[in-house]
Amino acid sequence: MPGVTVIDHPLVQHKLSLLRCRETGTRPFRRLMRELATMVGYEVLRDLDLVRRTIETPLARMEAPFLKTGGPVLISVLRAGNGLLDGMLELVPSAPVGYIGLVRDPRTLQASEYYFKVPRDLADGPVVVLDPMLGTANTASAALSRLKEASARSIRLKSLLAAPEGIDAVARAHPDVAVFTAAIDRCLDDHGYLVPGLGDAGDRLCET
Repeated sequence: MPGVTVIDHPLVQHKLSLLRCRETGTRPFRRLMRELATMVGYEVLRDLDLVRRTIETPLARMEAPFLKTGGPVLISVLRAGNGLLDGMLELVPSAPVGYIGLVRDPRTLQASEYYFKVPRDLADGPVVVLDPMLGTANTASAALSRLKEASARSIRLKSLLAAPEGIDAVARAHPDVAVFTAAIDRCLDDHGYLVPGLGDAGDRLCET
């Protein structure tokens, strides 16, 4: 699908299968989310800008590549996005972090905002939105719209699972946003859940 990158590395697929299993408890679920966040994060951040600086190794001087100042901003879509946050911070520990709280109406499946706190300078670098489940995309689309209102220009949406319906919805509403995921599932059920999916990521992460 145009605008969508599926990370199908064998280790990613193996850990994703463990994450899906209903027998996987809260502690291993959190660990797997963190590990997958790091693995998928490599691809999400593949094209970060580099600059050259002179350093001294034990043997010689060299021009070494470093990340350019003004790197990625990480935005967690509460609650489930927090499961991906630590894994991303393993890669970019100095990245600014923001949070968007959105709750989905179980009848209409529409999202309403209850919290929005993000860094001020969203226009300076790539903004990575962390939302492990891209289902109807109502929540993700609302988050993307709010970030654009807050001056974000270059946005990437990172998930672990995505439905074809959600990918299509993001492509229609936000064609400028690149989507990264570990798998595209079959469909959504009548309640807007991914099938086969992994259940409610937020509930499994928080044991609620």
